[in-house]
Amino acid sequence: MNYAETLAYLYQQLPMFQRVGAAGFKPGLANTEALAEAMGHPERKFRAVHVAGTNGKGSSSNLLAAVLQAAGYRVGLYTSPHLREFTERIKIDGQDLAPDYLVQWVEKWRPLFEQVQPSFFEMCVALAYSYFAEQQVDVAIVEVGLGGRLDSTNIITPLVSLITNISFDHQAILGNTLPEIAAEKAGIIKPGVPVIVSQRQEEVVAVFEQKAREEKAPLVFADVLYHAEEAMPTRPDVAMQRLRIARLGVPYLEDVDLGLVGDYQRLNLPGVLAVVDELRRQGFQLPEAAVRVGLRDVRRLTGFRGRWTILGRRPLVVCDTGHNEAGLRFVTAQLARIPRQRLHFVLGVVNDKDVSKMLTLLPTDAIYYFCQADIPRALPALELAKQAGAVGLHGDVYGPVPAAVQAAREAAGPDDVVFIGGSTFVVAEVEELYT
Repeated sequence: MNYAETLAYLYQQLPMFQRVGAAGFKPGLANTEALAEAMGHPERKFRAVHVAGTNGKGSSSNLLAAVLQAAGYRVGLYTSPHLREFTERIKIDGQDLAPDYLVQWVEKWRPLFEQVQPSFFEMCVALAYSYFAEQQVDVAIVEVGLGGRLDSTNIITPLVSLITNISFDHQAILGNTLPEIAAEKAGIIKPGVPVIVSQRQEEVVAVFEQKAREEKAPLVFADVLYHAEEAMPTRPDVAMQRLRIARLGVPYLEDVDLGLVGDYQRLNLPGVLAVVDELRRQGFQLPEAAVRVGLRDVRRLTGFRGRWTILGRRPLVVCDTGHNEAGLRFVTAQLARIPRQRLHFVLGVVNDKDVSKMLTLLPTDAIYYFCQADIPRALPALELAKQAGAVGLHGDVYGPVPAAVQAAREAAGPDDVVFIGGSTFVVAEVEELYT
């Protein structure tokens, strides 16, 4: 098989949560463990940092990878979902997985797949772990796909675990309360392995403390240690924010440039810095200069896309992959502070989210361009427009994402703002993101 045929085989033969939702999710580690055993346990052949959480785990993973790369380490990075190309999920030093490797790997293990019948995600994890082991990375940053306890990535024993935050998402699978969701995320806590929690949220503190006690795992709430704030106001049309960071109330890093400009990134930084501290304790050489370069140049070093990305000016065009209640709260707050005449909002969502709650967070003074991503999970644009209208959000239905984006850009004046979001899969179809 060639690369295209290999991808077609994977997408056709194996369930894929990214496209079909809960039907593609197989809870439990049995399949992943069976694959790992047959492949000689690659997950035991590299050091790792394991990252879970509702929001911020992708950003935190990329920031950690960037800092480690800037310090000269050979760094594997596993994240999901991909935006455009499957190979984006698995990187070493910012370079996507080689398509030839994917073709050869699938060909080699195809009989095993036919026997085990793994899900798409279980196959992805086995692929990433094989690649990192074969390529002898110094360390891999591994982002959880869904939850934690039963997530396929959870067969590793990392150097340190990071849990970013807890919010409502995937309730049908993870639970309907924050403590229930936190318990699933806390499933990545391993015996004796330090765990960092980026944000101390009173509703779930007890969940993490109890699990850490059970596993005798040292626990740190990072925002008790670190606080990041703007050193100067961030202009809405620039791709960098300048921060000052304090540790235990004392200046720690002054005038740090962060190459991710969403307000929510300042909540991710404490967890990232606390993990850096832990890795230093375990012998990694991570000087301040590497931290500064990694934070500043994260997009260049890891190829990170889609988080508050500026696509154009006059009109200001921004996209962001925030797709649940907590993520959209930050997005709308940031949009509200941008001077503008009109706001054009290109909106699409998936059908397994709490759409009604998400819609109530969005600005009623915006002009909406309802669309649907090209995946089975997408909520039809017509249905989205109907639900949006019921809460006072009005606009036209465009169907495909490119049509909605084009219409918004054509309608916007130079002092307007165009925002594109509501779903990772909507952002993935924005062509300018890849130029």
